[in-house]
Amino acid sequence: MKNIKFRLIVMNFLQYGVWGAWLISLGAYLGGSLQFTGLQIGSFFATMGISSLFMPALMGVVADRWIPAQRLQGVLHLLSAACMIFAAGQTEYTSLYTAVLLAVIFYMPTISMSNTVAYNALAKSGLDTIKDYPPIRVWGTVGFICSMIAVDLLGFAQSANQLYFSAAIGVVLGLYSFTLPQCEVSKKAPEGNWVDALGLRAFALFKEKRMAIFFIFSVFLGVSLQITNAFANGYLTNYFGGIAEYAGTFGVEHANILISLSQLSETLCILLIPFFLKRYGIKNVMLISMLAWTLRFALLGLGDPGSGVWMLILSMIVYGVAFDFFNISGSLYVEKETTPAIRASAQGVFMMMTNGLGATIGSYAAGRVVDMYGWPNSWFIFAAYALVVAFLFALIFRYKHNPDEVKA
Repeated sequence: MKNIKFRLIVMNFLQYGVWGAWLISLGAYLGGSLQFTGLQIGSFFATMGISSLFMPALMGVVADRWIPAQRLQGVLHLLSAACMIFAAGQTEYTSLYTAVLLAVIFYMPTISMSNTVAYNALAKSGLDTIKDYPPIRVWGTVGFICSMIAVDLLGFAQSANQLYFSAAIGVVLGLYSFTLPQCEVSKKAPEGNWVDALGLRAFALFKEKRMAIFFIFSVFLGVSLQITNAFANGYLTNYFGGIAEYAGTFGVEHANILISLSQLSETLCILLIPFFLKRYGIKNVMLISMLAWTLRFALLGLGDPGSGVWMLILSMIVYGVAFDFFNISGSLYVEKETTPAIRASAQGVFMMMTNGLGATIGSYAAGRVVDMYGWPNSWFIFAAYALVVAFLFALIFRYKHNPDEVKA
């Protein structure tokens, strides 16, 4: 039992270490060294949304029906690493964008797939996913933080070396994935129409009003996911770095380390999820997340690396609630509301709605807002958006919470 937990910890550590090597620092590299515009920078972060529109759901179907999830995860990581190595050698927008897009297309489905692999291994060991998965998932965030800090201290934050660093971790994880516990596939020939044959039954969840509303608001909340990933580092490094008063401050010189407080907060907030889900239910937990996004953006706009650095730090702390109370709780909610036959597919659909439609819309829209309104006004626009979404969610989503249905 302890062995399987440790193996899943290693998987999560590497899974998010791959992402942490470039997700936060890429925007500063694109906007600083390569001088790309806000819209161009946004387009790179929209690649995660574009990929999530089809790849997680498609790969979820493949994992449910044909290829065990842990093996498919390994292949995808190796392909992503190869594309990232190629991307590191590009400096022109078109070639660099294409290479990153391909790398992300292979990487994004592994996020939901790693959940499936973990849930499967825990269930086989007789463990409870609601109780036992969050402490394991914490180590994914630790891996993310370690990669961020390593990239900062190695001086890779504004160079293509961050992409090589990510690829190296991806190769290790790709090979490691083949050693993880076997995930079963449905060997029985599917009955019924082509929807069943292709394993797309998870999309029938949209017929249920509550699940449909949940997925729709997952899109709205997903809009917020990539905004700070795309622009927070560049905002601190390039915007404040160009102001004499703030040049040379810690927040400017080591933006990655400052932003890593967000992920540190995330590790702590993951541990709160079982308690909050049991006591307050999915609706209130997601509502808390939406309000936290409002604070996250507003504090970034109000703070600065000088006397206002405390507001930046508070924004980083709030991020843990904003991210975890939506992404992790949402994934657990989908796990609870679906049957084993469509579980991997359903996780893919959730990923498609949040990191697919939501992140794509959010990345391009945020890039346009930044080009039109600049800093710090853009942060206040993002904050207002998150507040409106929270208000609508509170009015529309109906969910009667039963604490006895959730194990603490």
